Amino acid sequence: MKWTSVLAIYLLFWVMSAFLVLPFHGRRTDQTADDLVGTDLGAPSVFPLGMILKQTTLVATISFAAYYLVYTQGWVDSAAVSRMLTGR
Repeated sequence: MKWTSVLAIYLLFWVMSAFLVLPFHGRRTDQTADDLVGTDLGAPSVFPLGMILKQTTLVATISFAAYYLVYTQGWVDSAAVSRMLTGR
């Protein structure tokens, strides 16, 4: 596999991981004691960007490592996936 393919697939894993990590962070403004005038009540009162980036990278790296191991070891081939999806 070319390094550009590896990078592209890792970036896809990273973006998907961000969507998995984001819901676990932040308390809405209406759930905190902060009375921030002019802000939406559903907006997060604190957005820990550094922690979110670290956790996203960790989840993406572990997921990609598992994917790459399965791919390089040949445990699942394209013919098996095709048979599974088509039911033949």
